[in-house]
Amino acid sequence: MVEFDVVDLPETDHVAEGDTAPDFTRPLVTDEYWEDAALSDLAEEGPVLLVFYPMDGAFPATYVWNELRDRAWEDDYDVTVVGLSISDPYAHKQLVEERGMDYRLFSDPQNGVAESYGVVHDLDGMAGVSEPRPAAFLLDEDRTVEYAWVAEEWPDFPDYDEIEAALDAA
Repeated sequence: MVEFDVVDLPETDHVAEGDTAPDFTRPLVTDEYWEDAALSDLAEEGPVLLVFYPMDGAFPATYVWNELRDRAWEDDYDVTVVGLSISDPYAHKQLVEERGMDYRLFSDPQNGVAESYGVVHDLDGMAGVSEPRPAAFLLDEDRTVEYAWVAEEWPDFPDYDEIEAALDAA
């Protein structure tokens, strides 16, 4: 059993339901290649579930992506599931291969996207080092936030049944 302390995270003024999600362009990684892609271009194709998570290799990333892979929402819903973390494209490629995922992952090493969404998590004892706190945003074709969940403690995981209910309602 993994031992860890649960830590309350400070309140944050994050993107909320009804807001327009900030657009961004970052490298979008698959198991074969990566290319710069804009969130707005993905959203134009249909709803997007944007999942922020800690860096690849951290146990929360493994838990989140295993759960999303097992639920296979992209098979049952008209939704594109994409992730975003501070990990570089090489680490993303490795995570996608190891987890057997069909998902694409945005690479944002400077954590600027998390900052624009209000989901930055400053790492204790590491001046100037941050990562996204776990968060999930369901966006429609106009990038309007239909569902938002942001971790209030670390570690914390989305309520996957709530996300599924939001997908049902979309």
